[in-house]
Amino acid sequence: MIKKNHYFIGGVILLLICAVSVCAIVVVKNQEREYHNLFNRHMRVIAPGVPDKASFAGEAAPLDLIYVREAFEREILANTFMHSTTIMMFKRANRWFPVIEPILKKNGIPDDFKFLVVAESNLVNVVSPAGAEGYWQFIKTTGQKYGLEINEKVDERYNMEKATQAACDYFKDAYSDYKSWTLVAASYNRGIDGIRKALENQKVTNYYDLYLNDETSRYVFRIMAIREVYNHPVQYGFFLRETDFYPQIPARLVVIDTCIGNLPAFARTMGINYRILREMNPWIRNYSLPNNSKKTYTFRIPEDGALSYEALMKKNPLRETFFHDTLKINDIN
Repeated sequence: MIKKNHYFIGGVILLLICAVSVCAIVVVKNQEREYHNLFNRHMRVIAPGVPDKASFAGEAAPLDLIYVREAFEREILANTFMHSTTIMMFKRANRWFPVIEPILKKNGIPDDFKFLVVAESNLVNVVSPAGAEGYWQFIKTTGQKYGLEINEKVDERYNMEKATQAACDYFKDAYSDYKSWTLVAASYNRGIDGIRKALENQKVTNYYDLYLNDETSRYVFRIMAIREVYNHPVQYGFFLRETDFYPQIPARLVVIDTCIGNLPAFARTMGINYRILREMNPWIRNYSLPNNSKKTYTFRIPEDGALSYEALMKKNPLRETFFHDTLKINDIN
């Protein structure tokens, strides 16, 4: 009798364990299903489509030509789904476009050229395998031709204001040759002589009729696609707030026309350290600044508290809608 009770109790316990296990499995599966139901919209990848019209600097792109349409679509897809690169573009543009735009305007260069620098460097100082450097990716000889100082102590390719002015000077020279801003943009990648020879050899007069190397063939379309995504971020899946972007850093300008033998010591006299001096003035390339010619250099020195993230964010309050859109933030579940 005792043994039978033991078998009975053991059987009940085993059934309870099985029931609990089954319930646990059901709960887990339900949780998994709820998770996928909630978030699976992010797994639905669709082609964003091609706009009805496209242009660069006011010059229309012939989207009715299948190879033009497909080239443009390729770059829209790349900029839509390279999420980290595109988000970084938005972040940096908030800091640098206000610097670039007035320089372009002063020189009579179409505003669309601010997207060319994004295509070149994504608004960060980089070095290419070919030796092009800085925001606008000048090689040394071309940078020096357009007035940039480039040596082991100073490299003005890393100075956004001066490099932008040098780029404007290039654009004006190229436009005097081509009378087409689209060809000017293409020449920034291929070179003025390279585009001129291609036009002559192929007996055509515009960018869209040229058969070029892959990089230059994509170049103008990449710029146009960057502009398209920047101007319509929500349409391409970027639900961004202005507080997501990098703020401009308030700074005072210190003008120097003498030699600085010790830049770390100079930084301390400005109330900062050498790291901050280099971050704010990346054109400095060493620990000293020889200046026998008495050239004028302008240093950007952050204002008191300017490097405080909290303080800068207070100057950039959260707005009701997403960037470049009328869609309200609270309307998104």
